[in-house]
Amino acid sequence: MKFALAGNPNSGKTTLFNALTGSTAHVGNWPGVTVDKKDGYYKKLSEKVQIVDLPGIYSLSPYTPEEVISRNYILEEMPDAIINIVDATNLERNLYLTTQLLEIDVPVIVALNMMDALERNGDSIDIERLEKKIGVPVVLISALKGKGIKELMERAYAAASVARKGYSVLQNSKIKDMYAEILSLYNESDNAVFHTVKMLEADELEIAANPSIAERAAIIKSTIDNEEYDNDYEGIVADARYKYITEHYSKALKRSKSHTGDSRSDKIDKVLTHRFWGIPIFLLIMLAVFHFTFSENLLMLAYLIPEGSFDILIIGTDAINSPGVMLFNLIDLGTSSLGEAVAAALSSSPEWVSSLVVDGLLGGLFAVLSFIPQIMVLFFFLSLLEDSGYMARVAFIMDRAFRRFGLSGKAFLPLLMCFGCAVPGIMATRTLENEKERRMAIMLTPFMSCGAKMPIWATFAGIMFAGAFAEVIVFGVYLLGIVVAILSAMLLKKTALRGETPPFIMELPTYHLPQLKNTGIHLWEKLKHYVIRAATVIAGAVVIIWALSTFSFGFRMVEPSDSMLGQIGRVLSWLFVPIGFGQGGSGWQFVVAAITGLIAKEMVVATMGVFSGMDGDAVLDAGAEDLQGSNLANMINGISAPAAFSFMAFNLLSIPCMAAVAAAKGELKSAKKLMAALGFWMGAAYLVSALIYWIGTYWWISLILVGLIGLMIGISKIVKYNKLKLAKIKANI
Repeated sequence: MKFALAGNPNSGKTTLFNALTGSTAHVGNWPGVTVDKKDGYYKKLSEKVQIVDLPGIYSLSPYTPEEVISRNYILEEMPDAIINIVDATNLERNLYLTTQLLEIDVPVIVALNMMDALERNGDSIDIERLEKKIGVPVVLISALKGKGIKELMERAYAAASVARKGYSVLQNSKIKDMYAEILSLYNESDNAVFHTVKMLEADELEIAANPSIAERAAIIKSTIDNEEYDNDYEGIVADARYKYITEHYSKALKRSKSHTGDSRSDKIDKVLTHRFWGIPIFLLIMLAVFHFTFSENLLMLAYLIPEGSFDILIIGTDAINSPGVMLFNLIDLGTSSLGEAVAAALSSSPEWVSSLVVDGLLGGLFAVLSFIPQIMVLFFFLSLLEDSGYMARVAFIMDRAFRRFGLSGKAFLPLLMCFGCAVPGIMATRTLENEKERRMAIMLTPFMSCGAKMPIWATFAGIMFAGAFAEVIVFGVYLLGIVVAILSAMLLKKTALRGETPPFIMELPTYHLPQLKNTGIHLWEKLKHYVIRAATVIAGAVVIIWALSTFSFGFRMVEPSDSMLGQIGRVLSWLFVPIGFGQGGSGWQFVVAAITGLIAKEMVVATMGVFSGMDGDAVLDAGAEDLQGSNLANMINGISAPAAFSFMAFNLLSIPCMAAVAAAKGELKSAKKLMAALGFWMGAAYLVSALIYWIGTYWWISLILVGLIGLMIGISKIVKYNKLKLAKIKANI
């Protein structure tokens, strides 16, 4: 037996799905689209029932991929029953979808969710009256607290055993005669009522499926006084639905006399979505999230206590680490201990065997594990914010700014997450309904500086500059990424991804406390996707890098400078000469570091440390002051400042890492689109790096060129002004 869950976004549908299916849930994708497909099993009835969670929709019209998916599934798969989740605090709006589901020849059960929130407002619903008017079972539930679920499933199971014919509220509307005539054209076929209403609405999918009936329906419509309806039958049908809901269903809702003024959610929104303070409050909240995820000074103790006060394993040195860093340290302790144990066990083995297992295979595995703590903690806090209803508000307040660049407010969160890690940011783009918007957001993700890139900026800024100016350089790198992302969005909107910015329509859910069980399920789903999609790719890539940097072309173990990667770097260095850091005798070292950075950005500074005779891990662990005067400092100071800035820009804007590439491949679902994204990232990195190098090196020529361009623009403006003035004079004559 198979039940489908259908309801509006933010109605609690996913919460109910998690409560019903638990550990049996499976997440994939609907065929041909990136929309999530969730199914699982409910095992507490006399037989096992498959539960299919349809995408959140407002109607069964073909406006979005989600609506088409849900409509096709119900009509083609014909589940044994549809459980329609309705937000009891927003009854009229949610019942609009219910009137459409009732038109299909499938048993329907209405689950009135969030009854606890309704009762807190002092309101109530006369269930018996509502059930009698709708004509299908109605059950009170609270998916968040697990109340009423057993009764819901028992009544759904009973209803599924009885055949049901569709019914439309239009049978009692002012267009009932037109409805009846078109209904007769379908001659009692399956789902005749649903198809009749869609034909009446001039639904494009219905017309394409039944062209002969469409012609006859057009004749019927032409006999009616069109001046009254102005040919907007879709609007007439929508109006008829809402009028019927108001006259027959809404009367079951009893408002409390003491319930006056704004609701609790309205009062909170006056602060969190304030016109001026909304964005600063959000930035402070996200700053706190990132602080709890990445900070090594959670309680700011490092500024209050003297150096050397304490050094506690995992917890921190002279400061308390954030939960994300503690988890990272815990995993690092475990992986390093395991690596040392394996290395000791293989001490008598040939050197290449020990290196392959420890540096290659285990190194790749540990590189994967190093991502997980921050991803897990970041997703945990973001899931809490999302489940509470706050993230829907964030998309709302950011929509106006993003719309200028061809994105809606929903794209803000995925891009923001990329400052922590590009992998979850790319994966989060699946929440964007519009394919062009989803693709554009993915193409902008590398430009946000993730945590793995931070050692590059810290090392270069700390060696090349001193004091507070180093922080300005680091801030400038982050700002550069944001500026390039904005310019790229404007370019893509005018070229490859032309089209109108998708409308942003979202019903803001009421605020509520998140349920840790649901948060845990969401967290596991996201981590599972990361491990499956990204882990194998990055682990394999690290093994390849190990082989290329360990062996010569004659397959002899050599120093990195004489390895295959070193030789390849020398051959490819000419490609990077135009952007500065490929020049000189040590240019190939920067080239190789940039190439390894395409695998994982953590490897950039470590690779440079190896080439300069320092241990890669020691470089990453050392502070900038410890590196002054080192071989690495001499190596970086050996190139010009414009070339160094070019190197930083290239690593900022190029392919973030193989894990991100794997995630992008999974979301784009097209080799052609993936190659286009890779080409765009590399092209943007090369172009911006070249501009930085050439302008920084030949600044006086750049000033002259800017002056000439400004002069030419000024002259063109003057010429245009004179032409307009002359045209006005001639017109007056």
